[in-house]
Amino acid sequence: MQSVWSQISTIYRKYWFPALLFLVLLVTTGRSQSTGKLAGVVTSTDGDPLIGVNIELEGTNLGAATDTDGFYLILNVRAGVYTVRFSYVGYRTQVVEKFRVNADRTTNLNVRLKSAAIEGETVVVTASRPIVEFNQTSSVSTVGKEEIEVLPVQNLTEIVNLQAGVIDGHFRGGRIGEVQYQVDGVTVNNPYDNSSTLQLDRSVLEEVQVISGTFDAKYGQAMSGVVNAVLRSGSDRFDWRSEVYSGDFYTTDSKRYPHNNSFNPAAIRNYQLMLSGPLFIPNTTYFLSARRYLNDGYLFGERRFLPTDSSDFETREFRPTGDGKLVTMQTWREWSGQFKLSNQSLEKVQLSYQALLNDVRQTRYNHAFRLNPQGITKQKTFSVSHGLDITHTISRTLFYKLNLRQNYFDYSDYAYEDLFDPRYLEAGQPLGDPNYEHGSVVQGVDLSRFIQKSNNGIVKGAATWQVNRSNLVESGVEFQASEISFGSPGFIVPTTVGGVQILQPRQNLPRQPGVQTYYPRQFNAYLQNRVEWKDLVLRAGVRLEYFDANARVPDDLQNPANAIAGAPKSVLRKTIIKSALAPRLGFSFPLSAAASLYFSYGHFYQMPGLGLLYNNADYSVLDQLQEGGISYGVMGNPDLKPERTIQYEFGLKQALTSFLGLDLSFFYKDIRDLLGTEFVTTYAAAEYARFTNVDFGSVYGTTIAFDQRAIGPISTTLDYTLQFARGNSSDPRETAIRAASGKDPRPRDIPFNWDQRHTLNATAIFAVANNYTLSAIFRLGSGQPYTPQIGSGYGADLETNSGLKSSYALLDVRAEKYVAWGPLKGGLYLRVFNLLNTHFVNGFVFATTGSPDYSQFPATDRVQLLNPARFYEPRRIEIGFTVEKK
Repeated sequence: MQSVWSQISTIYRKYWFPALLFLVLLVTTGRSQSTGKLAGVVTSTDGDPLIGVNIELEGTNLGAATDTDGFYLILNVRAGVYTVRFSYVGYRTQVVEKFRVNADRTTNLNVRLKSAAIEGETVVVTASRPIVEFNQTSSVSTVGKEEIEVLPVQNLTEIVNLQAGVIDGHFRGGRIGEVQYQVDGVTVNNPYDNSSTLQLDRSVLEEVQVISGTFDAKYGQAMSGVVNAVLRSGSDRFDWRSEVYSGDFYTTDSKRYPHNNSFNPAAIRNYQLMLSGPLFIPNTTYFLSARRYLNDGYLFGERRFLPTDSSDFETREFRPTGDGKLVTMQTWREWSGQFKLSNQSLEKVQLSYQALLNDVRQTRYNHAFRLNPQGITKQKTFSVSHGLDITHTISRTLFYKLNLRQNYFDYSDYAYEDLFDPRYLEAGQPLGDPNYEHGSVVQGVDLSRFIQKSNNGIVKGAATWQVNRSNLVESGVEFQASEISFGSPGFIVPTTVGGVQILQPRQNLPRQPGVQTYYPRQFNAYLQNRVEWKDLVLRAGVRLEYFDANARVPDDLQNPANAIAGAPKSVLRKTIIKSALAPRLGFSFPLSAAASLYFSYGHFYQMPGLGLLYNNADYSVLDQLQEGGISYGVMGNPDLKPERTIQYEFGLKQALTSFLGLDLSFFYKDIRDLLGTEFVTTYAAAEYARFTNVDFGSVYGTTIAFDQRAIGPISTTLDYTLQFARGNSSDPRETAIRAASGKDPRPRDIPFNWDQRHTLNATAIFAVANNYTLSAIFRLGSGQPYTPQIGSGYGADLETNSGLKSSYALLDVRAEKYVAWGPLKGGLYLRVFNLLNTHFVNGFVFATTGSPDYSQFPATDRVQLLNPARFYEPRRIEIGFTVEKK
């Protein structure tokens, strides 16, 4: 734990976001917002509008009064569950409990008040969520903490992959890295690869909003979807909660999963504690969550050899000095936490400071080192997202928000941190004998070294104005300045000295730049209007995207290194600033009181992961290109344009019965300017490959979703997606790889690697209040494409992605029994992931058979046939309990 806090201290000292911010915040601290709008009409039992009814959200300072039409609205309501009180002289006070307000939408609550025979009479009702949300103009899934707590899910990724149209991180057929991840409305994406810098546990989530269809102009730097995680906050009531669970992977299938046929409850351990309540500072609340998670995985090695062992490969004399113990080669050790302070001391001003951190130490299974497990590299990830959020309510219909955020990400992958660590030289490079244990490494250590750091400063401002009853105008700007570093922090190079090969550490190598650092800048602005007139909803907006790679490229690509005699000279020029204007439009039109149609359209732009722009972008290494014989790989290109998707969606929302809702949608995506590879011919007729915007694709399909509200103790959901995702390549380097292997590199129209035709997700919850819950998640997929191969050698491959992997079925279950002890309550639960022990889910297959289990050439593929990492993870069983204050 000491290392975690020392790193936090280092960040505060070293980077622009000073610790002074935190000290100031202790005096004027406030609440972060990811908010929605509450609106409705209050009438008498005769249907007459009531004027001046007081509406109050208990536990907050939010409220409103009805107008002459009985209409009310409350802006800037943080997503969560509330008790709403309606009071009016001469009428019974009505209290609506457990009413959920969702982020980024209007939640309607219409009430009829009854006349009061006795003054002070109160009617208490429990809210039930609507069957369908008629005011949405695209596909949006919202999962509240009540569902998250009872379903067999543990983190944000598992929740997102459960939504319709999402398959292993691909949103409606898009590439990985096309999703915007946000926490409380502010991005937490790492610009290096467009992935999330944070891993969020379910314990900190108040609500998760997943947009897989078109999305409003307020969202940008995404082409396929948006995930907004709204985090929990403190309240005026002291509360605490703790959770402990343990478990292990267990299966009797020892052929595929060796050493997993016994159950060790200490293999997986999780300890969590949450505290919240009022602070000693007036009008201030806090929320604190801490988690320790350990997982030993299911992939093991035998410590037969040590990295420092020395064998005689000429005489095939192997000298193991290890203890022969079975050791895990797939470990995960994590500290994570959330800290939030919220304050409303200043009139009409809400302030907050929030910090989230992940500190992960892990190892990844390397089958080659299965007999020398101490020779593998270790991965470390440390990430922090923290900052200040300010919300100023100018009037009942106007407020603005200002967010100042720092996202810091630090990743490393090497055996030893210090380049000059003597253990590198003592162990040497990894060596093995192809005729001993199928070529397993029997001495040496993995010499690869890589680091990646991102330090992003974000300033975001947004204003919301309810112009009148029908028009809600939103506008905002965001600026992001980044420092991105990546590469090898030194090299361990085999060198021959006096006829003896030794290892030498070197800070840099010719034509290999080591760690590179770049400083890109991004800016965006948006304006949108949401029109809600009776049951008609119109959302229209426009977004400006601006990107400056802040790098230099050669101005003449035919002589990039100035190595061609007599050719025009090439000079380095600054990259061109890129900008794009993205219109968005959506509307929802009622067909009846129980049905509505919706349509949405939009242009979406996103820069590829910046690691692809900047990696291998030093064109001076091409000075020997015309001589041939040197492989330069695909050159980076900091002057890339943003990738672009035009998306259309049309759908129907229908309340089939009082407890069953239907959402049917049809979608189409036209994808252009995807990252791909082009070949540049120099003046000397030599060729090199370079990233550019040449790839393309299209996706179309339909989704049908049923949502069954609880009938007694049972509630269920079911969604099915039919999808066709095609394009010219699944990977930006695919064209270069095909050309290097002598295949036709010209564009084609083929299925993407992740083109899963049929996907079905289902959930079921059986809940008896204050007694027990049973829940299950079932997933069915038809399998993704692969490239079949007949025979071996050149020309054995058939058409790319013309084969189809096997379908799969996954079942996760959870059961919990609730108990109470005086002032405490809690539950004892059991979770089983992959109950059916499905061994294959869109993973590796042998090209000659389409199966992960057997190959047409077992002698050639013998190493892979012995590799258990090619299978999906086996059954995982966890037992735990929770304890909290009543």
